[in-house]
Amino acid sequence: MRASSSSLPPAPPPRPGERTRSDWVTLGLLLPYLWRHRARVAVALVFLVAAKLANVGVPLLLKELVDSLDIRAGSAAGLLVVPGGLLVAYGLLRLSTTLFTELREIVFATVTENTTRAVSLQVFRHLHELSLRYHLERQTGGMTRDIERGTRAVQSLVSYSIYSILPTLFEVVLVLVVLGTKFDVWFAGITLAALAAYIGFTISVTEWRTQFRRAVNELESSAHTRAVDSLLNYETVKYFGNEDFEARRYDEQLQALRRVRLKSQSTLSMLNSGQQFLIAGALVAILWRATQGVVDGRMTLGDLVMVNAFMIQLYVPLNFLGVIYREIKQNLTDLSKMFALLEREREVADAPAAPPLQVTQGQVRFERVSFGYERERPILHELDFEIPAGRTVAVVGASGAGKSTLARLLYRFYDVDADGGRITIDGQDLREVTQASLRRAIGIVPQDTVLFNDSIEYNIAYGRPGATRAEVEAAARAAHIHDFIVATPRGYDTIVGERGLKLSGGEKQRVAIARTLLKNPPILIFDEATSALDSANERAIQAELAGAAQGKTTLVIAHRLSSVVDAHQILVLDHGRIVERGTHAQLLAQAGRYARMWGMQQSQAGEGATTRA
Repeated sequence: MRASSSSLPPAPPPRPGERTRSDWVTLGLLLPYLWRHRARVAVALVFLVAAKLANVGVPLLLKELVDSLDIRAGSAAGLLVVPGGLLVAYGLLRLSTTLFTELREIVFATVTENTTRAVSLQVFRHLHELSLRYHLERQTGGMTRDIERGTRAVQSLVSYSIYSILPTLFEVVLVLVVLGTKFDVWFAGITLAALAAYIGFTISVTEWRTQFRRAVNELESSAHTRAVDSLLNYETVKYFGNEDFEARRYDEQLQALRRVRLKSQSTLSMLNSGQQFLIAGALVAILWRATQGVVDGRMTLGDLVMVNAFMIQLYVPLNFLGVIYREIKQNLTDLSKMFALLEREREVADAPAAPPLQVTQGQVRFERVSFGYERERPILHELDFEIPAGRTVAVVGASGAGKSTLARLLYRFYDVDADGGRITIDGQDLREVTQASLRRAIGIVPQDTVLFNDSIEYNIAYGRPGATRAEVEAAARAAHIHDFIVATPRGYDTIVGERGLKLSGGEKQRVAIARTLLKNPPILIFDEATSALDSANERAIQAELAGAAQGKTTLVIAHRLSSVVDAHQILVLDHGRIVERGTHAQLLAQAGRYARMWGMQQSQAGEGATTRA
């Protein structure tokens, strides 16, 4: 068996930060969620015991029913009274078994659903609390598969523990007690030996098969990741005509997944066959012993019927217990992956008892800030500048100079190291205040706008959930997108598509501007806010943005210098260092880097106008 595992396709390596853990540790992580509902669990266990007592009572009553049929011919009273009463009692016991089982499920259903909800919500919240670095490195398809399987695993583990494992084990104990007390020790001994062999065989083979399940999980996640990534980049695939190339790459994953699934299925069939062999052997041995007892006169016919009923009643759920054990191992593997997401440390976390940010004026300061996404590759070098309250400071420079990094640091997507300076708002170090209060105080129009796959109204109102339709429309008018929206067949109810792909770049950017204007925070960041707009719309939007920035502290990150000429101060960034600073007029007078950039852009604009003419 073990030699065959060498034919497995190699499973993808674990994702960064992922580690394996024992099944007991995984179960220990789940127990606190169940402990919250301990009262309901206790009631469910009471119903479980009652159901199993009734279930074990059925064969005992069946024995009495069979033995009571040994009455004299013509004794109508005996036939009606004795077997009739036993038949009624037999039916009531059967009904009680079902009734108590259903009551247990009704009581415990709330525990299952609440536990699933609590775990899923905690994972969702934790993913939002992780840093931007994690979300830039994640594999979305694989991560969503891990969450989906983990959520199902919570439901299955909780249900199996109360609905299957505990009831079966309790019933095994009861049956062994009955067999050991009513008959000779051989009945209990054979049953116990068969149980031990069955459980030992199931556990050992299932542990060996776990490698195949892990490989299936890894390959499923990898295939899902590849499919999602390809579909998200649909236009790029079409641009280069690489549909067949993408299909081949996806099929490679599907072929590997097919091979490991076939291996998993073949070993499952081997496990099932072995289990049935053990069960059949135990049944034959028990019934042979009981039949011999009837022949020798030590047992009645009713005893034989009772023993047979006990064995059927015991081994049918025990057979499912083997299936359940396999499912539990699979679910523990799936749950472990979801808990691994919860164990990802938050790179950016609020300090203990961190106070909320108090914005009194809105003054922003970068004090000798040095930063790099990787220590080996610094991006910013001892930047020192101030955005006075109510003023606009623009940062310009070539691509890769570190302009957008300023916005990410101000939003606290990353924290500056302790020896890398500090960023303050009204004298408060951003690392010492809560992230939620900081982000409430800042509004941004990003360079790359990503929208939710919902209506235009929803995406604009996302800037301030709960805003009225009139407020949403006012923001849309200010962003010069209202006329476009009302011209569409569904107006503000128009669905923008995944990531907003049904809208043009300029339309998406104006939606982003509208929702930031709706938020109306004291501090604004415009990161290439008009880069996707044509010249006519850019000038109109610039006027609106200037009006929105009136009296607010504003950081403008721009490539086109025409959009920052009215800034109170312009910083020229080059390789993470400020090489020039001043107003538009002052920088032109210096005839330095800014002046050369201005001249080049004006020359390109003039050539473009001549070409269009």
